[in-house]
Amino acid sequence: MVNRLSLIVDHCLRAARATIRAMTRSWLLRATLVTLVTSASIPASADAPLSVQVSALRNDRGRVGCALYSRERGFPTEPAAAAQLRWCTIANRAARCEFAPIAAGVYAVACFHDENANNTLDRGLFGIPIEGTVVSNHARGFMGPPPYSGARFTFAGQPAAMSLRMSY
Repeated sequence: MVNRLSLIVDHCLRAARATIRAMTRSWLLRATLVTLVTSASIPASADAPLSVQVSALRNDRGRVGCALYSRERGFPTEPAAAAQLRWCTIANRAARCEFAPIAAGVYAVACFHDENANNTLDRGLFGIPIEGTVVSNHARGFMGPPPYSGARFTFAGQPAAMSLRMSY
């Protein structure tokens, strides 16, 4: 009887050990899968480039100035408040501005056609620009420059291109 009881206990212990090993393997497998899925679904916080294609320029004279703003302050009238500034050459009434890699976030772009290459947006009567301007989302202002809220866009942190059409 003792021998038989010993066999039963031994069998139960082996079964318990096998169950524990299987559960451990299963747990490790689940933990590994969760880690893989989580790491695949969370993008790396790497920076990525943004390019802006500006078309419909009135002529090929001068150059195009593009400013990338990461906040509302100074948009679009204060280039010194921009996160990045680029001067781009014009060919066939178009220009392409390439911004250095940026992090994912909310931004706005403002561009102007500096026809006389004086590094300034020239204005006429009542401060109205006499050179072409455009901002992201083609936002427009009423009795003044367009608001940041209308021009902002979400940059996903992946290489992206934006097309804008200059207005005069």
